[in-house]
Amino acid sequence: MPIALLALAIAGFGIGTTEFVMMGLLPEVAADLGVSIPDAGGYISLYALGVVVGAPLLTIAGLRTRRKTMLLSMMVLFTVGNLCSAFAPTHELLLGARFLAGLPHGTFFGVGAVVAASLVSHDKRASAISMMFIGLTVANIVGVPAGTLLGQALGWRWAFGLVAFIGVVALLAVLVLVPRQPKPENVSLRGELRAFTSPQVWLAFGVVVFGFAATFSFYSYIKPVLTDITGYTPTAVTGLLALFGLGMTVGTAVGGRLADRSPMRTLCIGLAALAVTLFLFLFTAHNMWLAAANVFFIGATGFAAIPSVQARILDSARDAPALGSASIQSTFNIANSLGAYLGGLVIAAGFGLLSPSWVGALLAIVGLGFALASVVLDRRTGAPTGPSEEVTEHQTGSVEIR
Repeated sequence: MPIALLALAIAGFGIGTTEFVMMGLLPEVAADLGVSIPDAGGYISLYALGVVVGAPLLTIAGLRTRRKTMLLSMMVLFTVGNLCSAFAPTHELLLGARFLAGLPHGTFFGVGAVVAASLVSHDKRASAISMMFIGLTVANIVGVPAGTLLGQALGWRWAFGLVAFIGVVALLAVLVLVPRQPKPENVSLRGELRAFTSPQVWLAFGVVVFGFAATFSFYSYIKPVLTDITGYTPTAVTGLLALFGLGMTVGTAVGGRLADRSPMRTLCIGLAALAVTLFLFLFTAHNMWLAAANVFFIGATGFAAIPSVQARILDSARDAPALGSASIQSTFNIANSLGAYLGGLVIAAGFGLLSPSWVGALLAIVGLGFALASVVLDRRTGAPTGPSEEVTEHQTGSVEIR
């Protein structure tokens, strides 16, 4: 794997840290700015809104910009957003800063996926994409706990100062390690949007909305489940969250390797396995050891499909790979919100703290249905589903059949 992927992984680490560290610091931030916990939840929601809004708009704005320049620009915006978060004096300004920090999230991963795929041969592109997303998953093992501890010890502003520093490191890494990218030619907004007339693009979005809402339905309520039902202490739950992050990392790495051979098969198997692991948690949640193992496997199966989805969207939106890939990031955040909402809905309805697990299993099955529909459509249209018949564009600008 090219060393340039390390730069993308560092950036992914920073983005993953700022996205999730607020969840661990919410009480401290709310107390310091004098707002309620529900009002402080807006810091999480506004970040997600920034991702949803920024991914398509910034990608469209940079259609004619070199991809390396786009990556650098997104890292500058990311760093500025986190610096503003660290120094925001009021609740309203922190909301704006969080929105600003979320804007480059989707565009960076969207353009980064295209760059990562262009750095390797076609049969290794899913692995290359997974290397970038491993940075995001490692953030849940190292970055988020470290940022939370730092924020609790020295003040929450230091956590976002740390993220801004990571942004500077990522900016320098991209500048030095990522090779010069060719300038996009013959691109237009109409041409980019035409890619969204493909039914395969919308099927991929359906996979993400429902398939990944399954994971977030479970993850959003993991702490009360592990304390109230499994019997873990709040301190021990922190270790289990790191175990979940380890599962995410392993799943992303293994999923990338498997997706190099067959992205659709990996996607379908991953979603089916996710449904099974979520359903099993209904029974393992009452045993500490089994629950811990199940948490790891939910993280692994929940993220094993990410490289497959990214590779799939690059194929389905071939005329607009950056916009399609960035739009997937918006869809991930919609899935995050949908999963948390549905999980909370069944708990509020009186079905108990374990109910988000079976809701997640059902959502994974719906996502699997979208994936299978995509496979059926491929067979009817004669479209290739593996890497052997694809066309790839390399750094030199040449086109090669592999």
